[in-house]
Amino acid sequence: MEHPEEVSIVRLPPDEEPAFDWSSGPLSSLTRTGDETSVVCLTENVPDDARQEGPYKAVEVAGPLELNAVGVFAEILAPIAEAGISVLGLSTFDTDWVLVPSQHTTTAADAWRRAGFFVTPTSLSGKGSA
Repeated sequence: MEHPEEVSIVRLPPDEEPAFDWSSGPLSSLTRTGDETSVVCLTENVPDDARQEGPYKAVEVAGPLELNAVGVFAEILAPIAEAGISVLGLSTFDTDWVLVPSQHTTTAADAWRRAGFFVTPTSLSGKGSA
């Protein structure tokens, strides 16, 4: 499912709590490492002075997917890599997400279709990924 809202990824210092609404939208994520805190959230909620990349469209892989499924994400990303599009990938317990730069969503959808995937504004499935 390609969601109409745009999302961005924001970099914060390690252990910093976001001081903005980051938990709404089709996909939100807060990930911490020893070096940084990364937040995926609606672009419209990102503060102007934040270090960010985006906007992206969040494409949800039809699921739920089994956690022991091998190669699904690689198969989904291969046509995008061949098209020369840099994306961000995220996984949740039930499914995978691909963040496609907003200006490349048409090219990405065309690449997926050529690879045999079914792509509509409400679904991304096929070749064993659903």
